[in-house]
Amino acid sequence: MILKRFIFITVISLFVIFETQAQFIIDAQYRPRFELRDGYRKLATFGSVPTGVISQRTRLSFSYQSEKLKIKFTPQDVRVWGDELLASSTGVYGDNASLDLFEAYAEIKTGNFGWISVGRQQLVYDHQRLLAARNWNQNGLAYDALVFKLGVNQWNIHAGSSWNSLDATLSNNFYLPDRIKFLNFIWLNRKFNDKLNFSFLHIASGVTETDSTNTLHFRQTTGIYADYKSNNLKLRGNAYYQYGKNKTGTNISAFLIDADIAYKIGKLTPGFGLSYLSGNKNPEVTTDNLFNVLYGARHKYFGHMDYFRDFEKHTNNGGLCDIYFYLEYKFSKIISLTNIGHYFQLAQTNANTPNNKNLGYENELMLKYKFNDWGNIKSGYVFYIPTESFKTIQDVSNDKFSQFFYLELTIKSTIFKQK
Repeated sequence: MILKRFIFITVISLFVIFETQAQFIIDAQYRPRFELRDGYRKLATFGSVPTGVISQRTRLSFSYQSEKLKIKFTPQDVRVWGDELLASSTGVYGDNASLDLFEAYAEIKTGNFGWISVGRQQLVYDHQRLLAARNWNQNGLAYDALVFKLGVNQWNIHAGSSWNSLDATLSNNFYLPDRIKFLNFIWLNRKFNDKLNFSFLHIASGVTETDSTNTLHFRQTTGIYADYKSNNLKLRGNAYYQYGKNKTGTNISAFLIDADIAYKIGKLTPGFGLSYLSGNKNPEVTTDNLFNVLYGARHKYFGHMDYFRDFEKHTNNGGLCDIYFYLEYKFSKIISLTNIGHYFQLAQTNANTPNNKNLGYENELMLKYKFNDWGNIKSGYVFYIPTESFKTIQDVSNDKFSQFFYLELTIKSTIFKQK
């Protein structure tokens, strides 16, 4: 595999040398992160010992662009420091598999205002509520997809599709029911002026009933996104409605709404927001009211302790309401300090949840130092104060103070550019 990748890169490089009207760029990204986990993802308990973990992401992106063709190829290595398997005192036998292909796609121009993009690529739309890069995860998220991109009368129109298989099978459509087998979407976007941006998004996501059945059930998600910026005021909002069938064939009627407002006062920017993800009041009824965020960002919106990643499991189908506030202070162009407070509640109680909706409070304090155009350091300290309801949902009775600290270095630089 490594030899094939080397040959591919060499061919592209030679092609660029002879294509004087084209552009060839090599970008590098290196991101190590230290994490001290004492209650991260699961409430800390008396007797549990905090753990320290260092992981890193390494990417090289090779981009080629001419008037009618774009190609991008991004190999990626993600590893945990110390995961090598020592064979003897004289060397290393190997390590946990970490080298992967993050991006590999081509864009071909069609006519005067359209492109077709095919291959493994990132799908990042609007504020990443439903299709996201999932950048906190060192692996990130890319999709094997075909996307048509058009620009018509100040509108950007993207229509995409992705068909997923576990292997090159000869029959059947078996796939894991907790992953999307067939993804289709259409996105319409327009910037009316420098202040107002508006988008419409529809996603049809098909999943199999089980890992040994061919039947596909489609969840339909339709909604809008808008943001408005005027002087020091920023407004943002989403509203999405889901219908169709869930993986068991049950009818769906669910929704997600969120709104955010911020106002800059000198170096200080206070903000306030609300996110509401509907849940099931009675899981046994014939309609599923739990909203599924599909491939949307979790860490970015639902707390940095990452307690709410799977809403069926982590809220017992109750959904989630997040009332949050934040303060950002910019000491200078290179140093900023942000504090975010989340107050979490269940959207609905049901037979599987406690009667009290209150889940607790999370606080996130983050410091960012941008020491160069190509590099920055971020650190964060997060703690969570749970309620009895949240302890019940997590099945934790002997909890202690839950906290989490991270320190992350990010370097992004263009190391070669030929035009």
